[in-house]
Amino acid sequence: MSFYQQLVMATEAERHYLLSAPAIVACQQGQVTLPRYLAFLTQAYYHVRNTVPLLMACGSRLGEAHRWLQDAVADYIDEEKGHDLWILNDIAAAGGDRHAVAQGQPHLSTELMVSYAWDSITRGNPVSFFGMVLVLEGTSVNLATPMAALIQQQLGLPDSAMTYLTSHGSLDQDHIRFFAALMDKVTDADDQAAIVHMARVMFRLYGDVFRSLPMEVQ
Repeated sequence: MSFYQQLVMATEAERHYLLSAPAIVACQQGQVTLPRYLAFLTQAYYHVRNTVPLLMACGSRLGEAHRWLQDAVADYIDEEKGHDLWILNDIAAAGGDRHAVAQGQPHLSTELMVSYAWDSITRGNPVSFFGMVLVLEGTSVNLATPMAALIQQQLGLPDSAMTYLTSHGSLDQDHIRFFAALMDKVTDADDQAAIVHMARVMFRLYGDVFRSLPMEVQ
């Protein structure tokens, strides 16, 4: 069994915790509200704006033994640049206040998620970051595109309010294939353990971010 397959199997329980968040279940059932969508975009902005800096921190800490990963990190940086601005544009197009969001503070659950990523990269094994990649890109592939269609239909939003979800879901189809091939090249047991641990924790923390979204009645 490849390491990527092992990683997916080892994180099944934590993945279920994320996918069972009430906001996700409600959306899958067609129960969507504008305040909840704006809350989702707001928290997404607060963690997505850290993606490129986190990747840079990860790349800067890869030693000679991980030189082969540097190109992959550089590719991810190129792909992820500007995604936080997509979110602010979506917020504005959906009727939210992009300036208030940009100047605001994340929910505690989002802050803990981001803080854990920074701590793991800077104080632990930088390769662990790829566990976070599994969580964010895997979730996008499974949820972003179908949820975007449901949200847009239920709320009657323009395409300009859906760019983060629609674009991210399509992009991450290719990303996850690239990621799987990359993970299958990771052979060091300590690196594998660090990636699995990060993924398990991140599924829980990201699940808490979704659980922080308001569940008001439509």
